[in-house]
Amino acid sequence: MKILVTGAALLIGLALAVPAHAAPGQCSMTGYDTFDCDVTADGGGITFGLPDGQTFVFAHVANGAGLGYLLPAEARPGTYPEELGSFLPLEDEQGCWLGERDGVKFCAALVQ
Repeated sequence: MKILVTGAALLIGLALAVPAHAAPGQCSMTGYDTFDCDVTADGGGITFGLPDGQTFVFAHVANGAGLGYLLPAEARPGTYPEELGSFLPLEDEQGCWLGERDGVKFCAALVQ
């Protein structure tokens, strides 16, 4: 049986995981269909790989706010991420966040 854990439960549960811990999940992002992903937490946000090899990083900076970054597929040390700006949670779609600058939307849910 698959149970999806989303929203605050996802962030809180993953934020408690130190050191970083990857858990199987389902993710989506603007420009991609829903896909299986490994959701990694480092205590202050989440990270997951995109189907094209890029990596999405979400840094939770305040209650109900965070910053998004995109790392290239074959990033080398010293490579700067693309800043996607601030994200706010979508109240009608649990586990989903919307970027204020470009309207980029991502969703992440753990599969248990």
